[in-house]
Amino acid sequence: MISKEDIHKVLEGYDKKKLTIATIGSHTALQIMKGAKDEGFRTLVICRPGKEDFYGRFGIADDILSVKEYIDILDDEFQQKLIEKNVILIPHGSFVEYVGAKNIEDKLRVPVFGNRAVLGWESDRGREREWLIKAGVRVPREFDRPEDIDCLSIVKFPGARGGRNYFLAKNAVEFEENIRGMKLEDRENFTIQEYIIGTRFYPHYFYSPLKNRVELLGIDIRYETNVDGVARISHLLGEHPNPSFVVAGNIPVVARESLLPRMMDIAENLVKASKDLFKPGMVGPFCIESICTENLEFIVFEISARIVAGTNLYMQGSQYSQLLYDEPMSTGRRIAREIKDAGKENLTRIVL
Repeated sequence: MISKEDIHKVLEGYDKKKLTIATIGSHTALQIMKGAKDEGFRTLVICRPGKEDFYGRFGIADDILSVKEYIDILDDEFQQKLIEKNVILIPHGSFVEYVGAKNIEDKLRVPVFGNRAVLGWESDRGREREWLIKAGVRVPREFDRPEDIDCLSIVKFPGARGGRNYFLAKNAVEFEENIRGMKLEDRENFTIQEYIIGTRFYPHYFYSPLKNRVELLGIDIRYETNVDGVARISHLLGEHPNPSFVVAGNIPVVARESLLPRMMDIAENLVKASKDLFKPGMVGPFCIESICTENLEFIVFEISARIVAGTNLYMQGSQYSQLLYDEPMSTGRRIAREIKDAGKENLTRIVL
């Protein structure tokens, strides 16, 4: 188990004038490196073999290291190489999925931006739901057993999978038909949630412990295959194919202004609850996955407690970030700005 004291001891040995922002080459790596460069940091991307040329062509990676598998970043020798480069790692969805939330919490000695304890809360649906409920957020009904399903429901699996293998079921029979043939771990570890019909909103937030402020930096919805494609031609189909919820891209959204105070209340309540559940609580970027019903009520079904891929829409900032900053401010750059500001005070406030 890596303690906060262990991480802070590593930070003590860093040359604060030569910090390097690093992440693995996937998900939001381009945005993270672009934002770090905009704030004057050196950058490093960790790739699997064959991706070096891609990440080198944009001129925003000062250093590129290769690993056979991303889990290999846990090797002691590789970690020491990162520490010698004064690296602060930025977690994102692929980072958490490939390396593992528990491995990041227990085995990664390299400083990571944010409170690494939060990754265990977002990846465990039971704890995630506890967090949402403690924050007073409305959540979908959940069914403990397939036999309890009494309405259209969505079956989800743990981890940052981008919707892979999710399916719909109206009853236990449909559940069994869909889960048959899946890997054993999926057949034993799933969540059944009531499927809520409404408008999807995925707002992107940033909580700064330095400013004690929640910032709204953008909103998106996910473009999912093939469920979104089927919707466009449903009138032509006699028998609809089983919908797939694998995320293929993201679409920008501007919400009606009267909804924004509710979005901010939800975010601020989640931050407040996090301070009780995993001290000192949420640090940095997070996103809620929500449905706005016809009554304009928000139902939140997930929280992603790190930078999300939808923020890639706003590498030059969004309509909302422009209200806060008179310069292009992506979530990637906002992370780098927080690291820069903390470096003037105490990095231990944002590297936990």
